[in-house]
Amino acid sequence: MAEPWWKADPHDLHRLVDRVSSVYVERSHLDRDENAVVVINKRETVRVPAAMIAVMLLGPGTRVTHGAIRLLADSGTTICWVGEQGVRMYATGLGPSRSAGLLHRQAWLITRPKERLNVARAMYGMRFPGEDVSKATMQQLRGREGARFRKLYQEHSRRSGVPWDGRVYKAGDAFAAGDDLNRLLSAANAALYGICHAVIVGLGASPGLGFVHTGSAISFVLDIADLYKAEYTLPLAFDLSAQGLTDERDARIGLRDQIAETKLLGRIVHDVKALLNPPGTDFDTPETSELWDERLGSVAAGVNWAADAPHDETNASPSAELADQAESDGPAPPKLTDTGMGEQHITIIGPEFEEARSPESPEQTS
Repeated sequence: MAEPWWKADPHDLHRLVDRVSSVYVERSHLDRDENAVVVINKRETVRVPAAMIAVMLLGPGTRVTHGAIRLLADSGTTICWVGEQGVRMYATGLGPSRSAGLLHRQAWLITRPKERLNVARAMYGMRFPGEDVSKATMQQLRGREGARFRKLYQEHSRRSGVPWDGRVYKAGDAFAAGDDLNRLLSAANAALYGICHAVIVGLGASPGLGFVHTGSAISFVLDIADLYKAEYTLPLAFDLSAQGLTDERDARIGLRDQIAETKLLGRIVHDVKALLNPPGTDFDTPETSELWDERLGSVAAGVNWAADAPHDETNASPSAELADQAESDGPAPPKLTDTGMGEQHITIIGPEFEEARSPESPEQTS
């Protein structure tokens, strides 16, 4: 099987200076020992300082105590319950100390048509390298994307020898319609959505605030996944179909191995941050919670502001002149800090589970 995303050895954790991007745990037990999460399996015991982790991905066969979850939450670590190698996203939990800076930036971009269009164009520009899309409308971009995929379907059909009769699927039930090839495409895409979902949530962005897609709780997930379908899920589905491997599990395992070999997780992290934080953007968001102020932007929380409250109600609101000036200047983009997520990825996987033996098995009755 291909190497997992994370190449560093778990015992190298104590030498990492910056917080690691993510720790993936599978077939292990998680507990707490003071300020460290202890990962235990039959092969090894690994102590992970909670403050060093940006995202904890809990895979199949994982058990976790209340104490470990509380420590991770207090450390501002995102926790995601995922499928094997992260190809499914089941649930997530965010600690109260997690910064909302990237989420504020995303919301600011999506609520302004000009900025939203620029991000959408950047997404399409990643699919058309070397082409200028800076003045294209969304209608033009959708048409070019449709033509690109029509050509890709035909090319992969000729390459693999698998007939292609068009994309068929049923909304809400990806496996209810279409031939084997269509079902493989749906299964591979679903797995790709899982890993994109985990990355987006782990970074602190919203999976529902999409720039190209809209209306779905995973609109941004669909946006990001579309950047990689032509490279990953499309050729994979044709290859599996040509080999007669048509089960959903075949697509999921095939994508899992490709993700591991190509280190797709780190690429998704980079792309999401680059789209929401293009070069030259100044981020400056405090790590602690603050209070919003219509004139100052924000003020410190946890402070009694009674002494600064105006006693004259006529002076409690800004003057009309100040309000007009603020309106004419327009809203300024929010400033936020980089998430600080490093590029290191750690995996801790316990040994395979032993198969349960029945009382009638020869090994026990002999």
